[in-house]
Amino acid sequence: MDSELVQVTFDKIMQTRSYTVVILGTKDKRFAIYTDPSIGRTLQMHLTGAEKPRPLTHDLINMIMKGMNIQVKQVVINDIQDTIYFARLFLEHETEEVKTIMEIDARPSDCITLALTNDVPVYCTKDVLAKTVPVED
Repeated sequence: MDSELVQVTFDKIMQTRSYTVVILGTKDKRFAIYTDPSIGRTLQMHLTGAEKPRPLTHDLINMIMKGMNIQVKQVVINDIQDTIYFARLFLEHETEEVKTIMEIDARPSDCITLALTNDVPVYCTKDVLAKTVPVED
């Protein structure tokens, strides 16, 4: 299994009533992750800079992490089983003496949202990238 990481970039988001499609990729290959429509609305609001009347769940998570001096460092899409993707969220907590890196299992859609709102990189293992179904325009 090739766990070497390849950085992927957010390409676009497509929304229907029943699901959201997030397109990620490299310069050579793009792939789709399907998720709940609420994630799509959250991503759309972030990407368009729309004003939110109240903080959303990802805003709350970001505020809690900021208050606890925890930073999102990176996201790694590390597995695919059938059409379900798996991801790991890497967080860093630094005190005066110690820097701790935490690795948390999370849905790719949540990880991508946190990555975009915190401007941190998203990676995919080469093995997972090889298994993805390419998306064409």
